[in-house]
Amino acid sequence: QLQLVESGGGLVHSGGSLRLSCTASGSTLSNYPIAWFRQAPGKEREGVSRLNFGGASTDYANSVKGRFTISIDNTKNTAYLQMNSLKPEDSAVYYCAAGPRNFVPRNPLETYEYETWGQGTQVTVSS
Repeated sequence: QLQLVESGGGLVHSGGSLRLSCTASGSTLSNYPIAWFRQAPGKEREGVSRLNFGGASTDYANSVKGRFTISIDNTKNTAYLQMNSLKPEDSAVYYCAAGPRNFVPRNPLETYEYETWGQGTQVTVSS
């Protein structure tokens, strides 16, 4: 059974960078569609980026396009979210998620497309 663990969050100044990791166990991560979501206090969980199974296609929310990059290292069974030029409004708990094996989400940045979630990692960007 696939399990996901995020790491890499922390406190960074505006304009700084962080790289989040999502390490999988129990199954091969590249066989699943993967996404990163975030949730700020009092707000709904929103999709940030996604990678289809096989890793050939990506999508990004408009708010992070050009600043964030999603990737996967199959040798480490780990997905990453590289976050550059961070802004205070990027502050949130970040979650990685995986959909069903070999599944193609119709709406890949929507939470209901994903069934396995990590525990989240806090990102705080100071101004």
